[in-house]
Order: sequence, then C-alpha cells, then structure tokens
Amino acid sequence: MTPLALQLERELQRTLPTATLTAQSLPELDNLSLYLLNPDYPRTPMSSDEMQVIWQEPAYWIFCWASGLAMAKWLRQHPEYVRGKRVLDFGSGSGVVAIAAMQAGAAEVVACDIDPLAILACKANAELNGVSLSYNDDFYQLNETFDVLLAADVLYDISNRHFLDEFLQRAQQVLVADSRVKNFQHPHYQKLGEETATTWPDLDEFDEFRVVRFYGSC
Repeated sequence: MTPLALQLERELQRTLPTATLTAQSLPELDNLSLYLLNPDYPRTPMSSDEMQVIWQEPAYWIFCWASGLAMAKWLRQHPEYVRGKRVLDFGSGSGVVAIAAMQAGAAEVVACDIDPLAILACKANAELNGVSLSYNDDFYQLNETFDVLLAADVLYDISNRHFLDEFLQRAQQVLVADSRVKNFQHPHYQKLGEETATTWPDLDEFDEFRVVRFYGSC
C-alpha cells in the first residue's frame, strides 16, 4: 500500500478498528481499481459502538456504490461526453467517477466532496490508477463553471434535490445517476437510460437498488 492508502486505512481504523482497505478491481472495469473495505468485514459481530459510528459517521468512500460504478461504466462506453472537457464530479466519495472521467480523456476533473476523508480517498485512488485530479471540499466556493457536472448517488436524501437546479448553474451539461430514486421528475432533466450495477464490495442489496437510472440536463 502507498503512504496515502496507509494514512487512509489508519483514519478508517480510528472508528472501525478491525477494518482494512484493499486495492480491488471493479466489475467490468478492468483498468480501474480502488482502495475499498476488505470484502470479508466484519470477521466478528460488530459491537454496538461500531454500529453507532457507522450510523453517525458513514464512510461512504469505503464502497464503490452501484450508481458510481454504473456511471464509470457509462463513461467508458461514451468517452465523448467528457473528452477534452473540464469536469466537476460532485459528491466524489471514492473518486471512481472522477477517475473514470480522466481515463475517458477529460482535460481536467475536479473531485468535490465535503468529507475530508473522501478527498483523501480520491487522492489515494487517483494515485493507484495513475491519473491526476484536482480537489475541492466546498461546492459553494467554486466560482467557475464547467463543461460537464457528474453526480452519482447523491439524490437518495430528498433534502438534496435542490442541487438539481444548482448543478444547472455550474455546468453546460449535467449527468445524474441514481439507483434510489425511481420517479425522477424535473423540467430540465430527461431520462437517458438504465444500467445494472452492484455496490462493491457486494452489500447484497435488493435487486431494485442494482438498477441505476441516468438523467441528463436538457
């Protein structure tokens, strides 16, 4: 493991002492790997304290969520969407979408996440994949506009829906992927299609959460 990855693992173990990170290849993305939670965690039953930590301080970046994996696959299939463009990846988490955008030929990708450990995860995973990203921890401090804004799995909380309008003010094109929202209705977005994907490591989620829907600005 690299020094960045070791630092990330130490930070994780402050709250989940028996958890480890391993570099894992992603399904159907043979040249994209991430430092993710060891697949056999937990080896023993979790304590009530550990359950509280997971609930109160969720480390989203230790998983590659289905929507992020699906968007990374979509960018692999449609590299022209980001090729040569300046891209903002909102709510980057592990950085899978940002890395996929760079691999697809984006001119620059800014990974934006409010969680400082997610930013650290993005840095470790960018290094693992040999790509260079830019970073930002405050969406509202970004004064520039982008060619493309990507947002995977950020609409699960209804209180986040206001971002849909704000995305349109920050980028010429917006692509949203989500497996938790079934009835997406917004006058400035249209459904582009669906993709099947699994959160990795596999959380054995219900089948309904393996169907990722894509919406683009119009």
